[in-house]
Amino acid sequence: MSSTAKFTNITDVNNLNAWIEEARYLKRNPHIFKKVGAGKCIGLVFFNPSLRTRMSSQRAAQLLGMDTIVLNVGSDGWNLEMSDGAVMDQGAQEHIKDAIQVMSQYCDLLAVRAFADLKNREEDYSERILNDFIKYSDVPVISLESATGHPLQAFADMITIEEQRAEGRRPKVVLTWAPHPRALPQAVANSFVEWVKASDADLVITNPEGYDLAKEVTEGVKVEYDQDKAFADADFIYAKNWSSYEEYGKILSTDSAWQVTSEKMALTNNAKFMHCLPIRRNVVASDEVIDNSIVIKQAENRLFAAAVAFKKVLEQIEK
Repeated sequence: MSSTAKFTNITDVNNLNAWIEEARYLKRNPHIFKKVGAGKCIGLVFFNPSLRTRMSSQRAAQLLGMDTIVLNVGSDGWNLEMSDGAVMDQGAQEHIKDAIQVMSQYCDLLAVRAFADLKNREEDYSERILNDFIKYSDVPVISLESATGHPLQAFADMITIEEQRAEGRRPKVVLTWAPHPRALPQAVANSFVEWVKASDADLVITNPEGYDLAKEVTEGVKVEYDQDKAFADADFIYAKNWSSYEEYGKILSTDSAWQVTSEKMALTNNAKFMHCLPIRRNVVASDEVIDNSIVIKQAENRLFAAAVAFKKVLEQIEK
């Protein structure tokens, strides 16, 4: 039933450098591919709130000439039952498998955003919602962020690093954990690590003990528990909070010493500061760091990352 074409992680990218160059070409010529999606429709399905993903995805579809249908699950449609074999005699009126099959009759692509619950690691890392869309949809599925990954953000990050890197220098990229008042998923950090590993960069992860990401994600990557040491000679600092993977979903530390400040940035090779946004100012990073960063340029590249990802999937349909 399901389509084999999809965009859910780095394994769906056959040539990262070529994808990056195509995104940069589109950025210079934003209407060059406007006929690619003519007559096509993408359904954007949101289980969670969004600003950049929602707006960039809709605009990306428009750049390709596609129509869009946006569905906010929980407010625009029926409550969905997620469990197989459920006796639906309580709150949920529709089963997710039925809803997905119906949506795929109305659209040529389905793109879905669904966060981790941070209650059960096995359940979150099984990617139940995303995999249900892949299983039951008759059309290709695109991840707008899932429980464990955010490929569109990571793609935009790679475009940004390529634009901002010093010519002739292999950049040192540091992913640093940062404090946050809420428990957040590992999705952005996971994808960032996976995509940087596929690029031409030297990656270091720095986080407090107890915050290591999954071993299959960090395999081959240096993890440094001393943030100051990690920052030394860095060209890019990417700050992101994530809750514990080992003690799943827990906040083990809110140590403000991990906030990225001007003093910390002074340890680097005049590094550029990155964050996926939204960012809690003077918690994750100081005002001065954010106001002299490239986070807005990063956000701009979300548009071109989405457009290229959509285009590549559309091209697979046409083969």
